[in-house]
Amino acid sequence: MRLVVLLGALSAFGPLSMDLYLPGLPQMARDLDAPASVAQGTLTACVIGLAVGQVVAGPISDALGRRRPLLVGLFAYALASAGCALAPEIASLTVLRLVQGLAGAVGIVLSRAVVRDLYAGAAAARTFAALILVNGLAPVLAPVLGGQLLHVTDWRGVFAVLSGIGVLLTLATWWGVEETLPPERRRGGGLKATLMIFGELLRDRRFVGYVLAAGLAFGAMFAYISGSPFVLEEIYGASPQAFSAVFAVNALGIVALGAVSRRLVGRVGPAALLSAGVSVSALGGVGLLVAVLAGAGLPGVLPALFAVVASIGLVYPNAAALAMERRPDAAGSASALIGLVQFALGALATPLVGLGGAATALPMAIVVATFSLGAWVTRRALA
Repeated sequence: MRLVVLLGALSAFGPLSMDLYLPGLPQMARDLDAPASVAQGTLTACVIGLAVGQVVAGPISDALGRRRPLLVGLFAYALASAGCALAPEIASLTVLRLVQGLAGAVGIVLSRAVVRDLYAGAAAARTFAALILVNGLAPVLAPVLGGQLLHVTDWRGVFAVLSGIGVLLTLATWWGVEETLPPERRRGGGLKATLMIFGELLRDRRFVGYVLAAGLAFGAMFAYISGSPFVLEEIYGASPQAFSAVFAVNALGIVALGAVSRRLVGRVGPAALLSAGVSVSALGGVGLLVAVLAGAGLPGVLPALFAVVASIGLVYPNAAALAMERRPDAAGSASALIGLVQFALGALATPLVGLGGAATALPMAIVVATFSLGAWVTRRALA
């Protein structure tokens, strides 16, 4: 159980890096004299780093093992977060957020690889669902903590806290994570071998279907993450603390459906639960678009957003287990492609939300609906 908790914390680098500073995003934009779309670019930079970093770290871990790359990535994350706290203007902050994402990606991709080293099939799906129960606390606690931190510090202090978390996780990993990939199971061959594995995976119709369905559902959630501070605070008038509470309730939905997935996967199977997850996401996306177009306000918007976010509790553990089952001999590389697609689609969704400015919720609703419906269509068509 201790290992599951630690792996859950490591896989939470994505939401932690993005969500903790969300309540202070409007304040950061004002302090650095940056428009909303440019401020949201710091989020995009982090997401790009999280995507690209997984592609690098996954294959490296297949060749060198999991432990050493994990420790290097965690330490680099702590340093990059400290740099973000000291950034003098928006351009340097954006670059440092990219580095922060690259380093944080190591924990995300290798937590999945460690699970696949140790478990297979329904057992892997149950373990991934258990990680959701742990790392689901990150999006619950992060915006709440971020909102409360703004009472005593500013957005720079939030990044200092992230640096401290990086240090603590480095120490915890040093003491709590042993090597799970023995030398006889490691894969060499360098870049050529890595590209060959990637090619084989991308030619696997089912692997692509699982990964794209999950990635599009994640893209819908990233659109919500990027747009919700401006939509809820500046359009609907929520305070940073109220926004944090709404964000926490939505994230609790991930935890709740992750618990449902863990309980049912042995009887229902991961494929059926993945289908249910993308259906919930699509219903939420369409509901959000209808609510915004109809001017339904928060009573219409909030339930739809809850469905979009909570669906990840069903989508993530089952898509990951199904996809990585296709190539158990290259868990790091398979995990890397899962993460790349998720965060690349998130990086695509994030700036699209900001194109319409901060005066209307319609851009966010359109992007969320498009991505969530895309996940549903992909699941039916490819997997």
